[in-house]
Amino acid sequence: MGLFKKSSKSKGETKPSWKILIVDDEPDVHAVTKLTLSQFEFDDKGVEFISAYSGEEARKVLNERNDIALVLLDVVMETDDAGLQVAQYIRQDLSNHFIRIILRTGQPGQAPERTVITNYDINDYKDKTSLSSDKLFTVVYTGLRGYRDILDIELARKKLENHREGLERVIDSTASLFRIRSLQEFASGLLVQIASLLHADENGSENSNNFVVRKNEDGLQFLAGTGQYRPLSGDKVNLPENINAMIKNACLSQKCVIENDYFVGYFKTINAGENLIYLEGINQIDDLDRKLLELFSNNISVAFDNLELDKEIFETQSEIIDTLGEVVESRSKEAANHVRRVAHLSRALALWAGEPEEKAQELFMASPMHDVGKVAIPDSILLKPGKLTEEEFEIMKTHVNIGHEIFTRSKRSTLKAAAIVAGEHHEKYNGKGYPNGLKGEDIHIYGRIVALVDVFDALSHSRCYKEAWPLDKILQLLEEEKGEHFEPRLVELFIQNIDEVQRIMEAYPD
Repeated sequence: MGLFKKSSKSKGETKPSWKILIVDDEPDVHAVTKLTLSQFEFDDKGVEFISAYSGEEARKVLNERNDIALVLLDVVMETDDAGLQVAQYIRQDLSNHFIRIILRTGQPGQAPERTVITNYDINDYKDKTSLSSDKLFTVVYTGLRGYRDILDIELARKKLENHREGLERVIDSTASLFRIRSLQEFASGLLVQIASLLHADENGSENSNNFVVRKNEDGLQFLAGTGQYRPLSGDKVNLPENINAMIKNACLSQKCVIENDYFVGYFKTINAGENLIYLEGINQIDDLDRKLLELFSNNISVAFDNLELDKEIFETQSEIIDTLGEVVESRSKEAANHVRRVAHLSRALALWAGEPEEKAQELFMASPMHDVGKVAIPDSILLKPGKLTEEEFEIMKTHVNIGHEIFTRSKRSTLKAAAIVAGEHHEKYNGKGYPNGLKGEDIHIYGRIVALVDVFDALSHSRCYKEAWPLDKILQLLEEEKGEHFEPRLVELFIQNIDEVQRIMEAYPD
């Protein structure tokens, strides 16, 4: 999977030990217990003793430490039931069910064994007078064995839980990334999700110098970055020698590489070439993290391929729609860049109106089809330089239904949007438009937007039957038609952004 640096033990490192808490108000009991168990070992670990001489001291120690394995607990100390209160504190107040509690008493009559075992969650009960060194050894040995087994079970449970949570993170991360259709947004999301999988987000990854790049013939193209690499999207830059070495290593081995606290992810695809992600400041990762990362990486390679295919489909579809729109406008002798201006103005107005980016982009794709139905209108009517007769105008109006019918059977969202635009861009906000006399918000937002920008562009340019209008006259008409032909809110937004409107118009002149 990668390269991992292993740490070695220093010579002065102490041997691990089991922590045993002795709770008794008699110092001699502490001394004898420590002497008896001085050579004790279990599972290649010795013991370390902590002393408490009252129930209050014991509670303080237990509250401050979470590494105590076993408690040798006297019953009668500052009170007749001080030890029992400590046992209850451990189980109830601390909710610690791991510690093994061995009750030792020199006054069995004060705490009858059957009553104590029944009412308190302890693990053993011993009379001090009968607790020989061999029996003490046995009691401690079995107690520590129980503690070890409980820890093993808990560790297994945590591993299983971590595995489940890790898989959920991979599924959630992959799902969220697969919903993204922009390569740059995908790359930015990828930085966040892999940082989370590798726990780099705990170190504040947004301030780290991380990046995603695509390897091509010219070198490395930046797709997204954080820290010093944040502004480099689309650029090509020289990287430090150590990072370059890791990237070359990843490309040669075609695997992810981890060195110290640096990570280089390698994602080879069929259609999108080689993509790499660099992260710094990652924590030490274990086998589970590596397996999850490998699973995630396989999904990411598929996602990169899907993005590239989406891009190809989008560009092909856009080119076809654009070309078809130009053919329609060319036949009707419209202004050369009319469909392009309508597309860009429609997307801009949709965004100004608060529509989501994906909806604005869908409208951008669909709006060039608003007059596609004109392909079925006879030239004698379509190209007539003068005013149409009432009968001719009725025929001209059929281009709306024809355009709607061309696309309405499609299951593709863009073509469904084109059907809406073609069928509703001659509806009027006051309900006096055609073909269905829709009113207000019964007209789809796509139809309301294209109705406005189509009229604006048509008036701004010469047609076979009229001259171009000056801007102030067009804006005056838009104001007059607020609530009549056009939605008032859209007119206000359009006029508020007239500088951007003019920029778009100038970018696509006839």
